[in-house]
Amino acid sequence: MDMHAHDRRRFLALGAAAAASAAPLLTACGTGFGGGGPKGGGSAADDVTGPFDWKRAKGRTVKALLNKHPYTDALIADLKAFTEKTGIRVEYDVFPEDNYFDKLTVDLSSGRASYDVFMLGAYMVWQYGPPGWLEDLGPWMRNSSATGDDWDREDFFPNLLAADQWSLEAGAPLGQGGQYALPWGWETNVVAYNTEVFKKLGLKPAETFDELRETAGAITRRAPGAGFDRMYGVAVRGSRSWATIHPGFMTMYARNGLKDFTVEGGKVKPAMNSPEAVAFTRDWAEMVRKGGPPSWTSYTWYQCSGDLGAEKAGMLFDADTAAYFQAVKGASPASGKIAFHPGPKGPGGSLATNMWIWSLGMNARSRNKSAAWLFLQWATGKEHLRKGAIEHNHIDPVRRSVSQDAAYKDKMRAIPGFIETFETVVDETRIQFTPQEQFFDATTSWAAALQEIYGGKNASSVLNGLAGDLASKVG
Repeated sequence: MDMHAHDRRRFLALGAAAAASAAPLLTACGTGFGGGGPKGGGSAADDVTGPFDWKRAKGRTVKALLNKHPYTDALIADLKAFTEKTGIRVEYDVFPEDNYFDKLTVDLSSGRASYDVFMLGAYMVWQYGPPGWLEDLGPWMRNSSATGDDWDREDFFPNLLAADQWSLEAGAPLGQGGQYALPWGWETNVVAYNTEVFKKLGLKPAETFDELRETAGAITRRAPGAGFDRMYGVAVRGSRSWATIHPGFMTMYARNGLKDFTVEGGKVKPAMNSPEAVAFTRDWAEMVRKGGPPSWTSYTWYQCSGDLGAEKAGMLFDADTAAYFQAVKGASPASGKIAFHPGPKGPGGSLATNMWIWSLGMNARSRNKSAAWLFLQWATGKEHLRKGAIEHNHIDPVRRSVSQDAAYKDKMRAIPGFIETFETVVDETRIQFTPQEQFFDATTSWAAALQEIYGGKNASSVLNGLAGDLASKVG
């Protein structure tokens, strides 16, 4: 059910084609700050004056492109409230993730502006931002005529707001520059485990990476004798896809203080072949060999999540939603037996955690920006997000107020350890990758290298080869 777990081969090909067509867009739109705005390169937000008014675009229609997701279901269920509040109609298309980003990339690169607003991940900002396809939302946020006081920017977890803010310069840190999307729903990457098998085998959640490896191996060896005939230790992704690197692997990598790239003299340089990174990667591959799924090289979000729910995996180190949707009452054979834990700490107790963040962005070429901003403001506002979290499955709130809401907490207490784990890692969770346009290509190549190491090839030589190849592409 998660929505970022697939191989992006078609996405990458389309991205390459889009990059080839970016030059005329740069000429037309600047660098994402002024597309479709007033003459002189300013923002269309400057045209909004006077007192804030939810009805200022009454009678307009906003067109949205959405990915099939529980968060999308919560949004669609509440659209009537938006129309009543604003007088704005919303027309939307929903695509499964197999082809969602294909559709979005083609539409943005064409300049047609078929959609005013859309879902995207923060990593996509690194690809869509530099060609000028994304509206900078900063001027809208700062204009009190365009944004109501109750939107309350300070209520967002600051690390989530920063994840969609970038200067468009490769290697530059997030949290600076334009606000190219707004956080809407997200996922931490933590450990979920089967409490029944842990109890029968006398196990405790791992506090270190060494313990995690030992526990995964112990479950694989001992679970069949304890009545869990098909169970192995830990479900982690393994397909040749960028999505294999970003959840559990990158979280544990970052907790060990490791970097994907370093930035020296303004140049982005691969760092996944440092001696420490080589040692970690070797250990990760060994963990999978001894305690992971038998068909690991084909494993995506779906297989990992499904194996935890089917009691084939004793643990899952992945997005918390991957476990949550198996843990809710009646969802799977393992529901009622799944608990959450922050996962192993790194040296010095680090709980640095990588995240996936579903965001909402605006097309820089939209001809309907005032209405589109009202929609984005509403969809990321307190009222809608609280409703989505309590009445639907829009979990992992991007706003502190929702995360502390009594009704939300009552709902989530049914899942052992969920709230405690969320509160333990939330402030340590951010994008642990270095922003750069070649992200998808680079991490897919990294996943291929991980498969080779898993298959028995020398970790140092494989990662040196990867680093050498990437140096010529991202430098």
